[in-house]
Amino acid sequence: MKNSVLLIIFLFLTVPILGQKKSKTLLTIDGEKITVEDFKRVYEKNLDVIDNEESKDVAKNLELFINYKLKVKEAYQLQLDTLPSYKREIETYKNQLSAPYLQDTTFIEDLVKEVYKRTKNEVKAKHILVRIPRDATPKDTLVAYKKITKIRNRIVNGEDFEEVAVVASEDNSAKDDLKSGRKGNKGNLGYFSAFDMVLEFEDKAYKTKVGEVSEPFRTQFGYHILKVDDKRPSLGEVQVAHLLIADTTAVGKKKIDDVYAKLKNNGNFEALVTQYSEDENSKKNGGKLRKFRKGRMLKPIEEAAFSLKNVGDYAAPVKTRFGWHIIQLVEKFPIKPFNELKKELGNKIKRSSRMQLSEIAVINKLKAKYTITENEEAKKILNRKNIRAIPKDSLQNVILTINDKEITQESFINYIRNRRHKPVYLLFDMFKNEEILSYYKENLVHTEPEYAYTLKEYEDGLLLFELMQQKIWNASSKDTLGLKNYFEANKNKYPSKELKNNKGEVMNDYQNFLEKNWIADLRKKSEIKINKKQLRKLIKFYEEK
Repeated sequence: MKNSVLLIIFLFLTVPILGQKKSKTLLTIDGEKITVEDFKRVYEKNLDVIDNEESKDVAKNLELFINYKLKVKEAYQLQLDTLPSYKREIETYKNQLSAPYLQDTTFIEDLVKEVYKRTKNEVKAKHILVRIPRDATPKDTLVAYKKITKIRNRIVNGEDFEEVAVVASEDNSAKDDLKSGRKGNKGNLGYFSAFDMVLEFEDKAYKTKVGEVSEPFRTQFGYHILKVDDKRPSLGEVQVAHLLIADTTAVGKKKIDDVYAKLKNNGNFEALVTQYSEDENSKKNGGKLRKFRKGRMLKPIEEAAFSLKNVGDYAAPVKTRFGWHIIQLVEKFPIKPFNELKKELGNKIKRSSRMQLSEIAVINKLKAKYTITENEEAKKILNRKNIRAIPKDSLQNVILTINDKEITQESFINYIRNRRHKPVYLLFDMFKNEEILSYYKENLVHTEPEYAYTLKEYEDGLLLFELMQQKIWNASSKDTLGLKNYFEANKNKYPSKELKNNKGEVMNDYQNFLEKNWIADLRKKSEIKINKKQLRKLIKFYEEK
């Protein structure tokens, strides 16, 4: 029974609010006009899922459509749309449904092309960092900016970048660590590609010419300058197999050399791995490691791997902190063509901070379209140290207006109350952007017909489901006497004369019986008028079609 109702919900969800103005009225229910186009939209939408000619009968479909409309009308009269569970469900669905409208598809397509271009090329750079506190004030930011500018001037005026990085960079990896004996990288980051660095850093690296020092730029870590040392086509990925001797002493060196000599003397690499390798995980599959690209593997292994030209080639033993390795090339994976990589890059973009750029592009378009006013007098609260403790009564002035929507200081304080990770003036910009998007989402029902139709379909379908729960499904399961009486009156229809042996079938029939009587009652108390002329035209239209 539930499945049948869900099918009807699917077949007859529609909404007249955006019906075409020129369309003729097909029927009225208690004065509410439903046009020919409203019905055609729903009928044609579901022709593909109707599997027999009888079910395609226009007049029969119109009767089912009327039943559906009567049920939905009843649901609204019972105020089922005020139930908290219903409101939560609709709000969740709105967020899902509106998501595509909050992205600039053209902008995303351009992003995918740009990311592919960067994926095909690698940048080698070094940087210097001046950190900024997470809760930095404009004054803190200015101090950091001046500091990084002075550092840049030193380099531009002739000082060595790496030497300056060791003494001035606040990225600890640039300096030697005396305790651990780790050598500092002097700001060198090696080669990297798209998605390897935070977006602002990646952007600056790809846009800076080889040999040049960038202007200061900001990321979530602070202010940076970088120098690009090289740019080259991407080497793609490789997969290698390795044979590991874990002893890093001279004993281990002799052992790996002995194995290498056997390999050079026509030894079988996989057999030698099985016999000698001390990497228990990889020796099970011939020593194979996961494929990797530059910057994603221990440097000695990486250099050996990318030096090999042909599948099956192997390199002389190399040493890492894990021991001695012999590396054999298993397969090379060059960068795929754009059409093959397009979908994967699109998904990566959606999971990355780049997606915010698409949202920002939408916001910028809306800013140009809307009339947005900031009340400078009301914004003076941004300068108050105890801003989050200001009494509610003192926060009723309008701080922001978007077209005809007025937003009070109280809304802003509620927004920032548990947000302390950024300065207040930046939080206001974030707040304004969210309010612009919120206003846009609220008005989608007026600006996007397809969104309005789909949302209304879901709203009405959800109400109908709740109504059927109350009126039919729950009622039938509780009414044991009614079920028993129905069985006794229709006992000849069933193979067994015992109710318990026919319970499922009887319950389904009883629910259909209750629904039929309920629909009859709804029709009795409603005024339904069908425009026979328009119905005949509609039937003829589909017969000829």
